[in-house]
Amino acid sequence: MILLIVNPVAGKLRARTALMDVLEVFSAAGLDVNVRLTQTRGEARELARAARRDIYGRIVCVGGDGTLNETVSGAIESGENIPIGYIPMGSTNDFAASLKLPRDISAAARAVIEGRPCPLDIGDFGGSNKFAYIASFGMFTASSYTTPQSTKNTFGHFAYVMEGIKDLVNIKAYHMAVEADGKTYEGDYIFGAVSNSTSIGGIVHLDSEIVDMSDGLFEIVLLKKPVNPNDLALVITSIMNSDFNNIMFDFIHASQVRFISSEPMNWSLDGEEADGGTEVVISNIHNAITLYK
Repeated sequence: MILLIVNPVAGKLRARTALMDVLEVFSAAGLDVNVRLTQTRGEARELARAARRDIYGRIVCVGGDGTLNETVSGAIESGENIPIGYIPMGSTNDFAASLKLPRDISAAARAVIEGRPCPLDIGDFGGSNKFAYIASFGMFTASSYTTPQSTKNTFGHFAYVMEGIKDLVNIKAYHMAVEADGKTYEGDYIFGAVSNSTSIGGIVHLDSEIVDMSDGLFEIVLLKKPVNPNDLALVITSIMNSDFNNIMFDFIHASQVRFISSEPMNWSLDGEEADGGTEVVISNIHNAITLYK
């Protein structure tokens, strides 16, 4: 049996109509399906946490990256090691893009039952929260959880860009020390990401040749505060060309990283808000889940 967790408001409300396409594929394969529509934040996590392997052979979520985050978190907390399937219906779908999941709904549903199992690393944030592909702070980060759902439904990914532009009016920097890979990096950073993905908010892109989602390592990008027009131009060019090998960025591969900030910071975990305080340790949980694609 499949536990199908559906966020009915995801992807410009397309998840509602996509549900029938998914059920048609599963039904044709002779599978029994328990459909659960989420009504509140955190419900997907609770549903996945309560799932038992002797009942379910797959947990499949239909929604955006936030729904996936909850499903993955709950599945890990259950201790049941139930394989996961993902049918992306969100506004950005960074995780799905990194995994090259099918965009067609029926094809994505077939991949859940016919695809190959892929072990994937998951992030642990401070020992209490998990993330599927990214933990981030700074500019463009708050837009993932402050952009109203109605705006996301109307404008899709562009909504994040519009909301994020507000950050450029008054860029805030965080002075911090970052300990990773046996080294300490210190500076005034306006953006940071600990990721296991080739796409960060659909804005920052990493070369797929340097991202292995099951190697036990994060890709860590730290953006320093520009202090003059030349710095700002370099930042824009770097983001456009996905080239972070310059003085404005610290780019690190590591399995664990500690952030020590001069003031409390809000973080985004797969697009959901999290409080990091002034110090947080982020660790890679190697091959924590199995996802079919």
